[in-house]
Amino acid sequence: MADASALHRALVDELVRCGHIASPSVEAAFRAVPRHLFLPEVPLEDVYRDQVIVTKTVDGQAVSSSSQPQIMAIMLEQLGLLPGQRVLEIGAGTGYNAALMAHIVGEAGLVVSMDLDEDLVEGARRHLAAAGCDRVHVLCGDGGFGHPGGAPYDRIILTVGAWDVAPAWSEQLRPGGRLVLPLMVGGVQKSVAFERANGHLASVSVTACLFMQLRGACAGPGRRVPLGPEPGLDLWVGDHAEIDASATYALLRGPRRDIAAGMRVTPREVYGGLIPWLAFNETGFCWLQATGPASGESPVPGLFAVAGKYRSTVGVHDGASVCFLLRPPDGPVPADEALEPPPFELFVRGFGDDPPARRVLERVSDWDARGRPGTEGLRIRVYPIGVDYAPRPDEIVVPKRWNRLVLAWPDQAGRCGSVRR
Repeated sequence: MADASALHRALVDELVRCGHIASPSVEAAFRAVPRHLFLPEVPLEDVYRDQVIVTKTVDGQAVSSSSQPQIMAIMLEQLGLLPGQRVLEIGAGTGYNAALMAHIVGEAGLVVSMDLDEDLVEGARRHLAAAGCDRVHVLCGDGGFGHPGGAPYDRIILTVGAWDVAPAWSEQLRPGGRLVLPLMVGGVQKSVAFERANGHLASVSVTACLFMQLRGACAGPGRRVPLGPEPGLDLWVGDHAEIDASATYALLRGPRRDIAAGMRVTPREVYGGLIPWLAFNETGFCWLQATGPASGESPVPGLFAVAGKYRSTVGVHDGASVCFLLRPPDGPVPADEALEPPPFELFVRGFGDDPPARRVLERVSDWDARGRPGTEGLRIRVYPIGVDYAPRPDEIVVPKRWNRLVLAWPDQAGRCGSVRR
């Protein structure tokens, strides 16, 4: 029988060894709070792997999970919690992250955790009680509006992906406070720590992440288009994209052409550089994914994949045609998502009579010729939409619902993309 204490200790040791846990307070919290108390029906060996564990699905889509411990540690380090602080968490999940934060802020502090679904709230309360953590207030409500009854907060953290910074989060943040959230930037998510600076929010830390999307009134404008008769096959597009699901599925099951891009890339370069480059420059940018045990039999080209779990890729949809990025067509699929795949030859797969593959290949070549600019060194400022701002030539402005994101790379000449939209 598995030893929970030994597995727990080994996981935390690995997070420390890899540098994901850096501060004594975060390490002490991870060592004090056992994860298995928040996942009572999951085998211990799975609980103490450094992996995300889905805990709720709706219509075949995951809507809640216990986040990967690695990114939890990284975001807690970004949050910079101190004893006695007041914290608002959007996305209670299992309650595990709230328990870690409660350990750090101590008895003099306050943790308020919110979720949209009553069953998730009740589950988090049960798990927290089982862990002996009765200082967390778990509330049912739309986290997009925050919780004004407990404001102002020293720290606000989201454990769900946000398309924009909702006004309530900045309004309920105490002067000198910090907001940490997974923010959609150029087709990918970045965990960003913001602080106030001269009437706007300015990033103090930016790192890669991947979270389920915020639900409720403040959810992002992108939409999921289910494709074909097989479950778990979805195209993610912008709100205004005109997509015929049946025609797109027929394209994916029809003739295709693979074209080598003539370069080797790493997954990190693709996610952190090439994908934002395409998203900023192509209005038809989209994600295609298949989830579940049969994902390997889907028509999704394998750019990012774990055998038996999922396949996903990015591309451009032009209505009557579509193309996607992929690794070598006959290459192996990783068996473990914790493994970093080695560099690979990049391909573009086109579907349809006049696929946009050649144009995408030109975008890829341009990205490569400019030194493969990525999001390393990225700084983000958030200005309310009504505030005028004249960008410098080396900045990108991304309009959102309530704000404009101003992206800059002060430490490098290259930047991701050339289209401001």
